[in-house]
Amino acid sequence: MKEVRFGIIGLGSMGTHHAHYLINNKIKGAKLTAVADINSEKLSWADESGIKSFTDEDAFFSSGLFDAVLIATPHYHHPPIAVKAFEYGLHVLSEKPAGVYTKQVREMNEKAEKSNQVFSIMFNQRTNPLYQKLREFIQSGELGQLKRINWTITDWYRSQSYYDSGGWRATWKGEGGGVLINQSPHQLDLLHWITGMEPSRIRAFCYFGKYRNIEVEDEVTAFLEYKDKATCVFTTSIGEAPGTNRLEIAGDRGKAVIEDGKFTFWRLRVPESEFNREYTGGFGEPECWKIDVPVTGKETGHQGITQNFVDNILYGTPLLATGTEGIKSLAASNAMQLSTWIDDWVTLPVNEDLYHQKLTEKIKQSKIEKSVSDKTLSVDGTY
Repeated sequence: MKEVRFGIIGLGSMGTHHAHYLINNKIKGAKLTAVADINSEKLSWADESGIKSFTDEDAFFSSGLFDAVLIATPHYHHPPIAVKAFEYGLHVLSEKPAGVYTKQVREMNEKAEKSNQVFSIMFNQRTNPLYQKLREFIQSGELGQLKRINWTITDWYRSQSYYDSGGWRATWKGEGGGVLINQSPHQLDLLHWITGMEPSRIRAFCYFGKYRNIEVEDEVTAFLEYKDKATCVFTTSIGEAPGTNRLEIAGDRGKAVIEDGKFTFWRLRVPESEFNREYTGGFGEPECWKIDVPVTGKETGHQGITQNFVDNILYGTPLLATGTEGIKSLAASNAMQLSTWIDDWVTLPVNEDLYHQKLTEKIKQSKIEKSVSDKTLSVDGTY
């Protein structure tokens, strides 16, 4: 194969965004050949551009016009569309999140592994050199054993008009959650990708409709415990202006902070554990050097993930964001919601049946009057 032909399913803001950079030849070795959406008005430009368009999902998949499908539909539909694509022998690049609940995503992952097709997920924050450098620091042992993580990510501001812009938005039936499922999957993904750790249990406090007239969570504070005694406080919100994006990780050899596009490292001359073991002077602490870590390169975002996906298909380049890893951030998200619903700690792996039961109850109890499509080719897939 010398070129990867793409079919995009779902032409909301994100699907259209992906289409534009593919049409404009921003991805080497890729070509957009087909698009699909139930809203025919969103397809008019495709015919003018010589791209085959479909309003019928089965016709889209059976067309044979593409080698890979890029999924940009609302969240619930990501797994079933991916499964169908694997059954057709297609490669899959899916928007985040992997799905709404882990039971559904686990079944998708099993299909992916059996299919032998390339499967990637649009965790575009992994292309950020700041997070790549921090991951390198931690994986190489520069920070030593991790002790504490604090991530305040409250610069996901969204107005009421944003939530009113689509029938599926901010509903249990249409979206399956709020800030945890729509905006913060990026940070929840980065937490495990950067540190290489997954939490053993979570206690969370989600607030539903605190700042907006919505039924899902718009502010969350969660406490995560890890098996090696490390802890994390994770706070996210869509209702603060100006918001904050600060990641702080303390380890045995110092402290790393990423904020305002900078990476600052407070490096201990000797590890804290060694100082504590040997120091006999009472009051005192290890000598510390403040270092502004140089970070080169630029974040390539969605295009970077798409290019990496294409390069994997054509040349075997390692995937930056393997699709089956999407379940890890979703598990944390599910656990945070479930912890709030049962008002207790949630041990991971999350009880998938209990979570799905609670989610189903939320859907049945919903009093939101919005038009939510049950069809697979829904009209939007935006952040």
